[in-house]
Parts: sequence; structure tokens; C-alpha cells
Amino acid sequence: MADKFEMIAKTLQGLEGVLADELNALGAEDVTATRKTVTFKGDKELMYKANIQLRTALRILKPIYTFKARTEDELYGQAKKFDWTSIMEVSHKFAVDSVVDSDTFNHSRYVALKLKDAIADHFREKLGKRPFVDPQNPQIRIHVHIVDDECTISLDSSGESLHRRGYRSTQDASPINEVLAAGMILLSGWNRDSNFIDPMCGSGTLLIEAGLYAHGIPPGIFRKNFGFENWFDFDESLLQQVYNDDSMECEFKHSIIGGDISKRAIEISTENIRNAGLQRKIDIKVQSIFDFDPPQSKGIVITNPPYGERLKRDQIETFYKQLGDCFKQRFNGYDAWLISSNIDALKNFGLRPSKTMTLTNGTLECKYQRYSMFQGSPKVKPKKTKV
Repeated sequence: MADKFEMIAKTLQGLEGVLADELNALGAEDVTATRKTVTFKGDKELMYKANIQLRTALRILKPIYTFKARTEDELYGQAKKFDWTSIMEVSHKFAVDSVVDSDTFNHSRYVALKLKDAIADHFREKLGKRPFVDPQNPQIRIHVHIVDDECTISLDSSGESLHRRGYRSTQDASPINEVLAAGMILLSGWNRDSNFIDPMCGSGTLLIEAGLYAHGIPPGIFRKNFGFENWFDFDESLLQQVYNDDSMECEFKHSIIGGDISKRAIEISTENIRNAGLQRKIDIKVQSIFDFDPPQSKGIVITNPPYGERLKRDQIETFYKQLGDCFKQRFNGYDAWLISSNIDALKNFGLRPSKTMTLTNGTLECKYQRYSMFQGSPKVKPKKTKV
């Protein structure tokens, strides 16, 4: 039986629950969600699958060394003791990422620097030469996480962040992160049994993630490489086996439809959709949401409208009011999910949300809200004034 070991999947805040669900579906054991991370156990095959098949993970880490340290010198000394030649060659270029939640260590970049020194000095003393650091394109990526005085050093099996799927060649001004887009779809509860619409699709990320999910296509198949491919125990035939596993593929009998008022956005979307191999599975065209004519059969709308960073306050609030009116008039029978950091603008939408969550888009804290569109949707009642 293959050896099982602990792993850590990193994600965006608010997506821990759906990532835990994904891991359970893959057959992971001891799945536990905490803030921005989900810990689990599995074997090498599961680690490869996690990198290729998970939609809401940013990185998959494999812890290799845990110790306690109360000073930078102690951290350096403990890290230098580890046999780094057991996981990398002196010819390997490496990089160190650090996350610190500690009163003892208050500078994560300095922690990363001390760990780099410890690794380099370990090689120098053992072999007479040291490996080079390459933060841009390392072959081995090492992650150090410190909570109080507990230090955990992990190997990053993903390499580049998993949100970089590989299908997006160009993007519009403010594209949504692919992992966030996938998380929004899973959080919505859409289970591929109805139409999916994004009438303000930008560079098409939500449409593409919906298309991959609808057809059971793993999001990692467009990636050129993963971090674990440079590890000593890399198994090429096992990776090919995971790549060629089509057991997740499924038939989708509904439509995925997108639109955007910007011709340039639709050009970018079209190219990205083609890169993802979904050109026959997604219909898009240049169209204002106010002219959008959705299919009469039921469906779901998930969209990322403008937040108003480049618009005046009265303009964006008017836009959201018009948006609410448009949904009420045109999208009867649909559930509409909106993500926005502009809370004041959302209040002008004119409908009461039936569900609200908090997510992060880049550095912006956003509300992700569901509005159920049916005859007699609950409108926001005006406050009564005392006579």
C-alpha cells in the first residue's frame, strides 16, 4: 500500500468549506478546514490529483520538518541541521516563501532570508558549494510557516500558484482570480442541471471555470509543469495516469452564455475560451446586460459587475439600481449571484439578498450575494416615517 502523509492545501478566505468538500470527493483522509488552509492525508497519487483536479486550491504543500524556535539564530540553526541534500541537488535553483503569525518573529521576509542562508550553508559545509536562489523560476520551492514558536517547513508541490491555469493569454483591466471564480460557482450550489450565464463576462474567467466544471474537465490539465516534477521521487508514469483519468468527465445538456458591452473584452474572452478548448461549449457576444435576453428555461447568473473604482459614486449607484431593474424584468426564474466590494452600490440593487457571504477579490473584501428572481421578489421596503 502506498505511503500516506500529511498535506496542506492553501486557498482564499471563504473557500475553505468547498475545498474541503473537493478533497473529500477525491478520497483524502482526515480533512480539516482552518483559515485559508485545509489539511489532509493521502498518498503521492492523491497529491498529483490534488494539483490537477482541485478547482479551489492555490497550492498543495507537503510538510517535511517541524521544530520550535524562539530566535532567528535558533531558526537558522535548526533549519541548517536538516539534510537538504535528501530533497534537492546543489544544481537546483530554489526559492523560499514564508508566512509568519508570531510575536517572536515579526518579519516574514527576514525569516525567509534566514532559511535561505541555512540551506545554502548546509550545502556549502557538506559539498563545498551552494545552490542558487531564483525567486522567479525555481525548481524547488520551499515554504516556511511559523505560528508563535512552532516552525513548519514544507515542500511546495504546485510550483506556480494553481490559479494560473494556463488558458488565460490576455486579460481585461480587472480579471477575477480563477480559484475565486471556481469557488463562487461551487458556493452557489449550481450542480450543472441548468443554464449558466455571465452577462458582464470581462475576460471570460467565470464562463471558462463554469465550462470546465460543467464538463468535468480538470483545471490543471493546461499547466505546463508542477513543482513535484523536480522532486527526487517524481513518478512520470503515475502523473500520466492521473492526466489521462477521464472518470470526472460528464455530459452537460444546458447552455453556458456570456456577454459584455466591451468588444475588446469579448475578443479576449474568445481567445481564452479557445485556449481552454471550450469554444464549442460557450456562447458569447458583444452585448449590454440591458439588452440581454436569457433563455426562458431556468438557470443561474453569476457575475462580477464593476465596483465603481473608476466611476463617480452617483454613477455607480444609478448603474446598480438599473441593474436590479434589469434582473427583475429579464431574468425571471433565475438565481442571480453578484460579487462586489461596493456595499453602498449593492444597497441600490433594489432587492433583498436571499444569501450573503464574504469573499476576497484581490485586496478587496467583497459581498457575494444571491438574489432569487421570481414573480413578487422581495423588494427592499422603504422605512416608514413616524407621523
